[in-house]
Amino acid sequence: MIQSDFFTSVFQVVKLIPRGRVTSYGAIAAYLGTKKSSRVVGFAMNASHAIPGIPAHRVVNRLGCLTGKMHFSNLDEMELLLKAEGVIVKDDCIVNFKQLFWDPSIELEL
Repeated sequence: MIQSDFFTSVFQVVKLIPRGRVTSYGAIAAYLGTKKSSRVVGFAMNASHAIPGIPAHRVVNRLGCLTGKMHFSNLDEMELLLKAEGVIVKDDCIVNFKQLFWDPSIELEL
């Protein structure tokens, strides 16, 4: 698989998301200075499944919903990985999303 520098940057950020916390595609894109590229962050998350050690399950949409779950090995895997970290998921959305939200623009320095 050929990966772009942008994908590599996305993977580096995702590796820093603490266990039990989540972020959004848009928050990663904004942190990387490409605010309008949240969809490309999603493409990177899809590609990340071929690379060990990238916790793609911690990246959700701006509302805290598991919109990327169809890219995991089965439809329950993303939710099960989050639940194993203590994250409560109901109807494919994180219950306490605002409290668990990890914003790389605040948490990390450029």
